[in-house]
Amino acid sequence: MQRVLMVVMVLGIGLCATTDVQAQKYGGVLHNTLRNSPPDLSIHETAVLDTVSAMAPVYSNLVVFDVFQRLETLETIVPELAESWRWSADGRELTFRLRQDVIWHDGRPLTGGDVKHTFDVVRGATRGGLKLNPRKGWYYNIREIVTGGDREVTFKLGRPQPSILAMLAGGYSPVYPAHVSPVELRKTAVGTGPFRLKQYVPERQVELVKNPAYHVQGRPYLDGAIFHIIRDPKAQEAALLARQVDTGNINTAIKPVYERLSAADPRLKFVEMVSNATVNIIVNTKKPPFNDLRLRQAVNLAMERSALIRSVYQGGAVPGGALIPAPHGHWGLLPDQLQTLPGYGDPASDKSEARRLLAQAGYGPSRPLQIKISTRNEALHVGAATWAIGQLKEVGVRAELEHVDTAVWYGKIARREFQLGINSTAIGVDDPDAVLYETYACGSSRNYSDYCNPGLEKRFDAQSLETDTGRRLQMVREIDMTLQREVARPYLIYRKGYYPHQPYVKNWLPHTSIYNGWRLQEVWLDK
Repeated sequence: MQRVLMVVMVLGIGLCATTDVQAQKYGGVLHNTLRNSPPDLSIHETAVLDTVSAMAPVYSNLVVFDVFQRLETLETIVPELAESWRWSADGRELTFRLRQDVIWHDGRPLTGGDVKHTFDVVRGATRGGLKLNPRKGWYYNIREIVTGGDREVTFKLGRPQPSILAMLAGGYSPVYPAHVSPVELRKTAVGTGPFRLKQYVPERQVELVKNPAYHVQGRPYLDGAIFHIIRDPKAQEAALLARQVDTGNINTAIKPVYERLSAADPRLKFVEMVSNATVNIIVNTKKPPFNDLRLRQAVNLAMERSALIRSVYQGGAVPGGALIPAPHGHWGLLPDQLQTLPGYGDPASDKSEARRLLAQAGYGPSRPLQIKISTRNEALHVGAATWAIGQLKEVGVRAELEHVDTAVWYGKIARREFQLGINSTAIGVDDPDAVLYETYACGSSRNYSDYCNPGLEKRFDAQSLETDTGRRLQMVREIDMTLQREVARPYLIYRKGYYPHQPYVKNWLPHTSIYNGWRLQEVWLDK
């Protein structure tokens, strides 16, 4: 069959994808895997990928990143529930015109009131609702949300902030129905997306079925999708090889697994890219011993990033700072900039400096620093934590490993019930505003190390206001280097993803951000 460049009309705008014009087939159920049972079904209350990937097909955003563009920027944002948007002349008002053909899965029409309700709840302007609110910091600059009838909604900002669009486009930003309480949405799902929730059986599966009233004509192709909860990584691999599942999640996407799977079944296909999934260190700066900056610096200097990449990830990772490193992301540090930072340079010199700082703080061979390292009880996290214990031992620190179940991990670190943690997080959106305010702003619920630098935070505001992209990039990189020098949250690596799928799965397009691109409305099965 002849291959051509086809412009697919989705969400009211042309998206380019190379495909067979007559190849798309309707029908079939996509079988996926989740590595954990979602703690609940509310995307706005989670920091867990399992909830986002399983629930993304149920919901819609105002705007969304183009599914066919893996690297996301402001230029790749397209309409979803909004049919258009416009900025005021002073950049302080962002107005969306909503589609008029959208209905919730329970039959009610979408209105601007639903949009206002969603983001008033998330930004904390409406009392109650969310028991956890990880993205509240994204929307601190919104002063008011007003509706203009059922089809128009305006976000009024305290100052110009072009990147608010990027945060609204991310997988963490679905629109919720105003007539269903946030409490109910933890155990059920009422969305406007291409699929409806049929059932959720904890520790077993999440089952979705096609939404016949989906507002995008001709979508989705699939009749449904089932997310099988398979905790054991070896069992996930076996399910792929037996073709019991059609795709693998991020837990089956690391290089050692890729090499095993591709050797066992050459028919499997893989999408390879550097993702936004990181391994980083969170340090409780409010309690001894890590209220002492010298000890935080020593831990950071002890970590030989290149050794972690070689040993645990077998080459399937790259070093980076607070934002996805260039050229894999737009805003991150360049390799030569990373080399100038503590912990990224000569390992012998860094470890020598770590011992000096420990000695200065009163620790040494006769009185070693003894700490507990906490991490989630999954192979990826335990592997990195075990490696970190070995690195600390080389500079005279004795560390004990504490395994924590994923279901309680984020609650534990939110309560600061840890000394030092090996943490795995991913940037929701590759934009400085989404990263800096959520992760490093004074008082942010996601600033697990409680780092606080009011002077640097003023520079967060300055880069956010900057409309010259080149100047903003320079400002962001200077901020990132400061964060690394001040041991705000030491980043160890950014993982490469090797996302497996069966050869008959088409238009399965993971994004650089692991939280985006999971709507599944474009996926079809060639069988």
